[in-house]
Amino acid sequence: MPTKTVSVGSAVGLHARPAALIAEKAGSLGSTVTIGVPGGQPVDSSSALLIMTLGAKKGDSVEVSGDDEGAVDAIAAMVEEDLDA
Repeated sequence: MPTKTVSVGSAVGLHARPAALIAEKAGSLGSTVTIGVPGGQPVDSSSALLIMTLGAKKGDSVEVSGDDEGAVDAIAAMVEEDLDA
């Protein structure tokens, strides 16, 4: 299973707007991608509410995993962006 570890780029962390944008993209990929903090339980990236429960702040490391490497890369790239700008 492809996995990437990336740093959260949004100033507000994985909160409302960034989580919603990531969830929207993840829902359109046709492949399940999860996001998790190291040592924690990963959550489905197509759910903004579940993403927000991670409590990931700017600069925190998160692991993005899934069966499709392209989908993992797409979500990982979004996590690294400042989506609240």
